[in-house]
Amino acid sequence: MRLSELGELGLLAALERRGLVRHIENDAAQLPGGLVVTQDALVEGVHFRHEWTSWRDLGYKAAAVNLSDLAASGAEPEALLVTLAARGETRVEEVLELYAGLCEPGVPIVGGDTSGGAVTSVTVTALGRATRVPGRAGARPGDYLVVTGPLGGSAAGYHCLRVGSEHPLAEAHRRPPLRLAEGRRLAERAHAMLDLSDGLALDAGRLAARSGCRLVIDLELVPLAEGLNEAAALVGRSIWELAAGFGEDYELLAAVPEPMFTVIGRCERGSGAELHLDGERLDLAGWEHFP
Repeated sequence: MRLSELGELGLLAALERRGLVRHIENDAAQLPGGLVVTQDALVEGVHFRHEWTSWRDLGYKAAAVNLSDLAASGAEPEALLVTLAARGETRVEEVLELYAGLCEPGVPIVGGDTSGGAVTSVTVTALGRATRVPGRAGARPGDYLVVTGPLGGSAAGYHCLRVGSEHPLAEAHRRPPLRLAEGRRLAERAHAMLDLSDGLALDAGRLAARSGCRLVIDLELVPLAEGLNEAAALVGRSIWELAAGFGEDYELLAAVPEPMFTVIGRCERGSGAELHLDGERLDLAGWEHFP
């Protein structure tokens, strides 16, 4: 069986069944002493293209997507480790710009590695500390589902860049938000929480599966990125495909016992996640890592 047939979730489930990995159900690994560790990679041609991403923006995004996992863990970041693979003809000035972007969030880089490669790849390990990590498994019937900010901007920006348009939402794709303070606030009360990296539809399903409950999302309540309607028309996509079926918004989705931030749905008894629009179910996919 190929990875394209199994998919990311199927691969992780297979690894767990064989005992080859442990405790990988959350956004980050939890270690003794409140230490929280996460790692993500950005690979040229998969996560970014040099023709529309500056080296500085690439560095910022590489740091931000990892810090988003710490935010989903309610953690305070302490340090980053950075591994860079690049072609030998890459200019030193470009690498310096990359590291300047990595430093923008204000978290020190304390180590890492460098290597030659056929394409540019930036892998970041982020370390932080948390007093309480909600995880993905604690959502309960009766909980409110909340998000920390608008959705769809990154997807719209990506598709605009693909058609050669420098729409204002392109910036949302290049520079995701940092929700560290919001994550720490939610972690005090949330029963479950994750970051929306692979799309609301897919990530809500992950939270539902781990928690053993049903998530119902009313799309009319979902906050949308400013200019999303215009961008959707420009690229020929529906606003809901962009807002719930793509990902890389890096907002936080949490199940909480009382309303906080923007309420977009609820937790019920049952299983799975459903998106409703005008009372009708709407089925959307999310980001697939092994298409």
